[in-house]
Amino acid sequence: MGERYLMKGNEAIAEAALRAGCRCYFGYPITPQTEIAHYMAKKMPKVGGSFVQAESETAAINMVYGAASTGVRVMTSSSSPGISLKQEGISYISCAELPAVIVNIVRCGPGLGGILPAQGDYFQAVKGGGHGDYKMVVLAPLSVQELYELTVEAFNIADKYRILTMIMGDGILGQMMEMVEFKEEENIVRGDKSWATTGTNMERDKNVVTSIYIEPEVLEQHNLKLQAKYKMIEENEVRVESYNCEDADIIVVAFGTIARIVSNVIKQAEKEGIKVGLIRPITLWPFPKEEFEKYAKVPKAFLTVELNAGQMVEDVRLAVNGRKPVYFYGRMGGMIPKEAEILDKIKEILK
Repeated sequence: MGERYLMKGNEAIAEAALRAGCRCYFGYPITPQTEIAHYMAKKMPKVGGSFVQAESETAAINMVYGAASTGVRVMTSSSSPGISLKQEGISYISCAELPAVIVNIVRCGPGLGGILPAQGDYFQAVKGGGHGDYKMVVLAPLSVQELYELTVEAFNIADKYRILTMIMGDGILGQMMEMVEFKEEENIVRGDKSWATTGTNMERDKNVVTSIYIEPEVLEQHNLKLQAKYKMIEENEVRVESYNCEDADIIVVAFGTIARIVSNVIKQAEKEGIKVGLIRPITLWPFPKEEFEKYAKVPKAFLTVELNAGQMVEDVRLAVNGRKPVYFYGRMGGMIPKEAEILDKIKEILK
């Protein structure tokens, strides 16, 4: 039995990062994730790390670039508009193949948005919000316990593949308090850091970290190398949870906070003789396409429920590939669907 604490989601992320060996944090305050920076400012000096409140989100992501180049475990966090400002740096870091973790506690939007929960940043996260053909691993927790566990995992994945890994939550997950059980010792998987710019000590050739490839032939080869790495990640790092899908009348697809609500909808539907399954992508990228292959012929239809105008539904439709109808139900602006709304939509589809 490990240590147990009642913690706010944002604080659990920060504590998990420290336990995972994060020793550099660069960020800029923006609700609803500011507690991550507060926690890091208090705790990072105690473990011999560096905390810097940057002058802007743009500065913060470029500090991440510099620290990651030395091989240290580094993290930044922000919320939707701040993540938008980081996009150029995210693309540069991706091209340079540097491991780091980014936390996005999503606001509703577009624009400045409010601090209430939303999932409108799905496209930005999984399709690449910056320029060029790059990918990030995107993890979507649904509880404070998972915020902790997946933050540790994010650092391991980042190191293993030299890739940016994003934790994507929302205002509910960041602000809510739940019991968290921490392990006595974390499973830390550190990748090879022979590429890092730590000084040669006159004993080896110098390392160069760059995201500049001017010659088209060289840039194409670098891109092909990146795509091969992404394919390897798709084969090895998919995480998904399925429930009640074997002979479901309808399968609902949801991630994060909405998946918690759908769990209660399943119980309500069962009382009315409707069997509802749930597929919960935990990695939004790589997307769990094979899970849809497995259950594609089972239900009468699929329904995605999201806190946006319809984003993940496009990936669900690609995965189902026309074998069954795929419907969408969403709320925006920080509005959260009630269980009855989702159940009514299920009944409407099954008429």
